[in-house]
Amino acid sequence: MKLQERLKRIQLLLLDVDGVLTDGSIVYDDRGMETKAFNAKDGLGMRLLMDSGIDIGLITGRSSNALKHRCRNLGIHLLMDGVKDKAAALEQIKSDSGLTEDQIAFVGDDLPDMAIMARVGMGIAVADAQPAVRDMAHMVTGQPGGKGAVREVCEAILVSKGLWDDILKKMAG
Repeated sequence: MKLQERLKRIQLLLLDVDGVLTDGSIVYDDRGMETKAFNAKDGLGMRLLMDSGIDIGLITGRSSNALKHRCRNLGIHLLMDGVKDKAAALEQIKSDSGLTEDQIAFVGDDLPDMAIMARVGMGIAVADAQPAVRDMAHMVTGQPGGKGAVREVCEAILVSKGLWDDILKKMAG
């Protein structure tokens, strides 16, 4: 199946967090509190996608308050953190949503993401993903994780669905 056909079918975009929404750095302050840096352009891309009726969810092996704050800020309600088995998390999401594999995309960057990437209709790797992850992906972004890769994916989905031009017109006022 061609890339544009895969993108056009997407109704749910699932994302890993560390290395996808962030550059992979994990920063602790002097009190041991974890902080994360998120890209504002990725955030706008996610908002545009959600405003267009495509859901977003996060599946990550780590858990952090910074991530929960980011989800609240963006209006993302599907957050599965502290996940050890991402493939099982996908099965739960499919069961809860009624979506099929070909309606779901997943963006990952490292080995724990491979199991879920193999089970969705659109597996996407960020530019700086581990080589085996890039090799199995249907699409590899031009941008690295935390530096606009998610925005790139959101725009590609919107373009494939014929929604991008209307968004541009609306933004231009």
